Amino acid sequence: MTKPTISLQELRAKIGHRAKSAPAHRFWGMYVHLVKHDTLEAAYLEAKRKGGAPGSDGETFASIEAAGRGEFLKQLAAELRSGTYRPRAYRRREIPKEGGKVRVISIPTVRDRVVQGALRLILEPIFEAEFSDSSYGARPRRSAHQAIGQVRMGLLRHKHRIVDLDLARFFDTLRHDRILEKVARRVVDGQLLAMIKQFLKSVGARGLPQGSPQSPLLANLALNDLDHALDRGRGFLTYVRYLDDMVVLTFDSSKGRAWADRALKRIREEAEAMGVSLNAEKTRQVTMTYRDATFAFLGFDFRWKLNPKTGRWYPHTSPRAKKVTEVLRKVRDALRASRHLRMQQAVARVNLILRGWVNYFRAGNSSRAFDKVKWIVERKVRRSAVKKHKRKGFGWSRSSSDVVCSNWGLYKDYQIRYYAAAKASDRTKGSITPM
Repeated sequence: MTKPTISLQELRAKIGHRAKSAPAHRFWGMYVHLVKHDTLEAAYLEAKRKGGAPGSDGETFASIEAAGRGEFLKQLAAELRSGTYRPRAYRRREIPKEGGKVRVISIPTVRDRVVQGALRLILEPIFEAEFSDSSYGARPRRSAHQAIGQVRMGLLRHKHRIVDLDLARFFDTLRHDRILEKVARRVVDGQLLAMIKQFLKSVGARGLPQGSPQSPLLANLALNDLDHALDRGRGFLTYVRYLDDMVVLTFDSSKGRAWADRALKRIREEAEAMGVSLNAEKTRQVTMTYRDATFAFLGFDFRWKLNPKTGRWYPHTSPRAKKVTEVLRKVRDALRASRHLRMQQAVARVNLILRGWVNYFRAGNSSRAFDKVKWIVERKVRRSAVKKHKRKGFGWSRSSSDVVCSNWGLYKDYQIRYYAAAKASDRTKGSITPM
């Protein structure tokens, strides 16, 4: 009887076990697993589930499905086996940032998304075995909420001296040679390394393309040595990183401040070695017990506040003002783009924006921000409705809030759900990306 081929899940488990049990082992013969139909199909289905805009060739998942997914994957596997596969140009899209700056998102074609996703499926279990517990971004069973929970825990342990860090243009300036060097510590498969190099060089002399399926894994790998270096200060330091967002907490004492200075020095050295510099304007140290002291992390503002009811101090975590402004702007744009639709259809578009935003920020002390968003969104929806009928005002006398929510279906679940950091790893199945 023929022995069945090992499944992708079993393969990843075996790779992870080997990587964990033999830290010095270097993997070879991995390219053959990359070109397997199961690996490519799993990467394809994951890319399809995540969706996204088409790349530079205009090919979509719908067009691939119409022509036949099996034939698409068969042709892609043939190119990979013959060595004729080459990555195609990225489609660039600029996302506005504060201060008039922009973030460039590189959108790969579907075929490149599949290959990069397959690369991640093969490489992830190797490097997951050695990643630090202080790293939370784009990792299995880890989330932004867990990272936020660790920061809150550090503040509750009276680590009130904060090193608030900002890496300038992290994804744009990473050195390719340093990334490949870190990959080669555990992987000696020449074909696999050449494939990674192809993808890196397709964006220029430096940097990782934001929007690429493999970029988060390589970003975590680039900072892994730094993670472990700062982990050695555990006890005095609480270090939390989510991709290129990081923060260090320590005690506000002479020894704690020395640890903070040492951590900042080490971060600067490691960043410069990778070709990245610290943003001098945004990198600072702050003491949370000082009046009006605050720092931002993953879309939240952190403050050390007194609870007037209990008389106890606690880490107050609320959405940043700019995050509230952003979601209201998205709601406004969605309503403007839905003028030709029925109100229920327009509200459905608004709900998609609200649901994701609220689910992310409901883990903090967000009641005041939620009240503001709920009130303004309802006003915007009402105003849009009366404009459709060429009337003035907001229709308060014609429709109550209950009618707006029940008849039009406007989202109304703004309940706070406090996050239990200790139990997060048991129940979190995927990553939540900060908005």
